[in-house]
Amino acid sequence: MDRYYRFSRYLKERFGCRVCKISVDAGFSCPNLDGTLSRKGCIFCDNRAFSPAVRDKKLSVEHQIAMGIEYGEKRYSAERFLVYFQPYSNTYASVETLEERYNVIKRFGHKVVGLCIGTRPDCIDREKLSLIENYTRDYEVWIEYGLQSIHDSTLKMLNRNHNYADFLRACELTREKKNIKICAHVIIGLPGEEQRDIIKTAQACGRLKIDGIKIHPMHIVKNTLLQKMFDEGNYKAWEFDRYIDTVSLFITALHPTTVIHRITAECKKQLLVAPVWLNDKEKLLQAVEQKMEKEGLLQGQNYVSA
Repeated sequence: MDRYYRFSRYLKERFGCRVCKISVDAGFSCPNLDGTLSRKGCIFCDNRAFSPAVRDKKLSVEHQIAMGIEYGEKRYSAERFLVYFQPYSNTYASVETLEERYNVIKRFGHKVVGLCIGTRPDCIDREKLSLIENYTRDYEVWIEYGLQSIHDSTLKMLNRNHNYADFLRACELTREKKNIKICAHVIIGLPGEEQRDIIKTAQACGRLKIDGIKIHPMHIVKNTLLQKMFDEGNYKAWEFDRYIDTVSLFITALHPTTVIHRITAECKKQLLVAPVWLNDKEKLLQAVEQKMEKEGLLQGQNYVSA
């Protein structure tokens, strides 16, 4: 019995075969790094730590996709692929530039069945969404908005330089386009937030009936402002059991149809400060499954519509 609606199950139901996601770096920037909003970025931010697509030697998007397909076919026996424009803000450019870079997926024929775009909720507008909607005729299309928390005080502390209202506006504009699916990114374990604050974020995502969600455990990356807070004793990384308890409850507050893309994170070992359990993905997934089974927890059982 599945305790929650996994992305792997969704893809199998949708396409009837093994589908893998390929992360690519298309050379976009971020207004929170280039000086438009800030040059500091978010206190936890270092894309090298969580985006496998960020490479020291820049490869073309086409080359990255080709490499991803070859690897996915050999390693996972994948038959179809989603291309994920991941690092930084992948709608932060002119419509002409976006179209040029997204169009690369068309060179791979039937092997690429989906387009996923990671971005900030304040980097979207109707013109860009109209462009993105065009791809829904031939592809599964997801736009992934970095929400992190619904609490504006938390977002300010993180130096996100957007607020919850920006996320709601992005969702409203996106839902004008019927076939673009929305995935929200949230973080459990943010400085200053307790379990009750995090569950409020889950409840808000539940009320929105968000199409998909990525849940990340807060982790500390070297040479970030969060590491400075950690070193000075102003932030303590969450323990494993605390995360398992909270993510399990988080899932129960979501709408039953929300697709859970992930409940883990990953970080290159040489860049990770804490927690040490972060990269043991299988242990974490098994612990959540066991926790939910033992306590009879199911996705959506605590969902409240209003």
